[in-house]
Amino acid sequence: MNIDQLEILLAVAEQGSFSEAALSLSISQSAVSRAIAALEDELGIPLLLRGRFGARPTLIGERVMLHASKILELREKIDHEVNLEKGLHRGKIRVASFRSAATHILPSKVAQFRSRFPNIEITITETDPLGIEQSLRTGQVDIGLLPLPRAEEFETWEITRDEYVVLLPTSAGQIPEILSWEQLSTYSFILFNYAECTSAVREHWSKWGQSLKVAYQIKEDSTIVSMVAQGLGAAILPRLAALPIPPQVQVRALPVPLERVIGAALWSNSLHVPAVFAFLDVLRGTGVFSK
Repeated sequence: MNIDQLEILLAVAEQGSFSEAALSLSISQSAVSRAIAALEDELGIPLLLRGRFGARPTLIGERVMLHASKILELREKIDHEVNLEKGLHRGKIRVASFRSAATHILPSKVAQFRSRFPNIEITITETDPLGIEQSLRTGQVDIGLLPLPRAEEFETWEITRDEYVVLLPTSAGQIPEILSWEQLSTYSFILFNYAECTSAVREHWSKWGQSLKVAYQIKEDSTIVSMVAQGLGAAILPRLAALPIPPQVQVRALPVPLERVIGAALWSNSLHVPAVFAFLDVLRGTGVFSK
């Protein structure tokens, strides 16, 4: 067994359901289910009763949780001593990110980090990838969230992948879930005038021998979504950039999948305090500082 499994067990018992426990821990419900199943399999006994009422501990589960609580209390004391030694009890982390990652990725990661290190201040700046790179070089920020790959002067780690999707107005009628190139060729597109996304879409079309009819080039993703909703054309956007998607817009898959890799970057020539690496650990979802 491990600390994470015990923490998840206590969260399920406290919240009364796997889904609520997942929300409280900022992890997926499937991760909660796997952790509980692995723990029960290792111990060879059921720790939770599942049913329409949710989830509640068995009699042996209640006794196990008493010991689990003590283990987690000791873990917190160990963390406290280690954090004092590493300087993680105070400080500041400066993060720069492009808009969709700042909107849909950072908030939960910052909340998770602050729950463990409440005295470390985190500032977030929104700008484009080139601005993020420059801020990293000049030491204005510690960590950048931006599409990968980047130049070798940056150390980078993948955080997540974001698929490109086709946005079409509902007025276009019934459309297959996955469009063919022939069907796409009938639309004029509102193109995202955002260097890396624009080139990725154009290169994808060219790679598969297709021509792209462009009606408009717009820099703001929210403007593009609104224009699609008004029936002014179709669009290809990374899914995170398209959110929130209004009811007047339908989302479809490309004939051949295209995705962007979102990563965290540090400038290789900089020296960083331990808090920066602790936050990077949370962003990556790995290591002793992640859940």
